[in-house]
Amino acid sequence: MSTTEETLDRIESLDLAALGRADIDDVLEYVHVPTARLPEYRSLYDRYLRQRWNVNELDFTPDKANWSERMTDASRNSFLSIASGFHHGERQVAVELAPLLFGVPEDYKIFLTSHLEDEARHTVFFDRFYRDVVGLEGDGIMAVLDGSWPYIQETFVGPFGLLAYLTDDLRRDPYNKHLQMKYATTYVIWIEGVLALSVMKITLNYARDYRVLPTFYTGFTATCRDEARHVQAGLRFVRELLAEDPAYVKDLHDTLRCLLTMSAARSSYIAYEPLGWDEDRVSELFMNQLHRKLGMVGVSLPPDMEDMLSMAKPTLAGG
Repeated sequence: MSTTEETLDRIESLDLAALGRADIDDVLEYVHVPTARLPEYRSLYDRYLRQRWNVNELDFTPDKANWSERMTDASRNSFLSIASGFHHGERQVAVELAPLLFGVPEDYKIFLTSHLEDEARHTVFFDRFYRDVVGLEGDGIMAVLDGSWPYIQETFVGPFGLLAYLTDDLRRDPYNKHLQMKYATTYVIWIEGVLALSVMKITLNYARDYRVLPTFYTGFTATCRDEARHVQAGLRFVRELLAEDPAYVKDLHDTLRCLLTMSAARSSYIAYEPLGWDEDRVSELFMNQLHRKLGMVGVSLPPDMEDMLSMAKPTLAGG
């Protein structure tokens, strides 16, 4: 067994406490497997049963002290500008994933029930972080979400707005495979596979390198491992659609063109430097994540889309 395989096996078996000591780069690598090794849906469901974690076991006391005593105003604002997209993304997916269950294969339906439960847990994780560390108050989940909304970047509504439209279309026509491919491209490849994993690397690298927010690091690393299951299942679904009819790649490309156009149309940008990143490094991360996900399903981008990708400025949000 290679060192890489040993690392991936170790990441798969860690409990919640041990994930707090894991290297986030190892967990991100855990997402990426060769196309031929994308796990079966039921295998991913079994993995979910082994990897479930309890958000109520987390104690945010040290994070609260770090937030006020060891982070600057600039780093707090940059952190919230990124993390709030994930906060809202988790909640939106928790209410918009269900229509995909209607028309997909039975084993994928079983897995998607676990995916929904994960999204609910992640929403509660962020609710606790914003209450216990940032200090937002409110009665219920939506009140805290309203409190973090001012930190959302303007083009958050782009990919998630498209997802909302596709959710409504899929609800009315759940067996339409063109819609399924567009939905999977928007959510699995773009929102989860590119934006969410980029958020995780930036925020968790910051927490690791600056030795702050240890409980956030633990919970968000566990969230990243959950996302690995979601992305692998979704990419398997995309691969199966393409195997059934390679012409569905047009739906994938058209959807990515729309998303890349929205990503390039921005009038404001997140200040990444307080978190130890610059914009070029973020763009490189963004492009690498997209290419790796497409490589896992055997899809390449035509030259015009590669040009669009080089000009895109991603809104870092997740779900």
